[in-house]
Amino acid sequence: MVKQIFYIIVAVILGIAVGGLIYLFCSRIEEPIETMTIRVFFSNKYEDPDALACDEVYFAEREVPKSQTPTYTALEELLKGPTDLEKESGFLTSINAGVKIQSLSINDAIAMVDFDEKLDQDIAGSCTVLAIRAQITETLKQFSEIEEVIISIDGRTEDILQP
Repeated sequence: MVKQIFYIIVAVILGIAVGGLIYLFCSRIEEPIETMTIRVFFSNKYEDPDALACDEVYFAEREVPKSQTPTYTALEELLKGPTDLEKESGFLTSINAGVKIQSLSINDAIAMVDFDEKLDQDIAGSCTVLAIRAQITETLKQFSEIEEVIISIDGRTEDILQP
C-alpha cells in the first residue's frame, strides 16, 4: 500500500515536471513577424564625394515589421539616421538627432508632415536645408499615393528650414 502511494506521488511529480518543461519550451515558440521593405533616403559621400548635389539623395533599404502606416514607419526609420552598416556604405544624414514627428496626414496625394522644433535647430547653410527637404520628401514619395510633400514645424510652413 505504501509502495503504491509512493509510485503515485512519483508519477504526479514527474507529470508536473514534464508538463512544466513542455510549457516552458512550447510557449517560447513565437510566430514569425511579418515584415516589409522600406527605403530611407540619405546623402552619400561615395556617390557625391564633393557634396556638390545638395538635394541628391540615395536610398538604403530596411526590413521592418509590417505596419498599417508604412509612411509613418518610413519616416521613423529616416529619423533614426543611418545604421552602422549604412554609414560604412557612405550614407549620412543632415537631419538633427532627436527630431520627433508630431503628425502625418495624406490627402489628395499630398503628404503633410509636422515635426517638432528640433528639425530646424542650429541648421546652417542652404545645402543642409536642401538635403533635409530631399531626405524627407523622397522617403515619403516612395509610396505611390504621395506626389507632393509639405513639411512644417509646429504647424508653420513659411519660416522653417531657412539657411
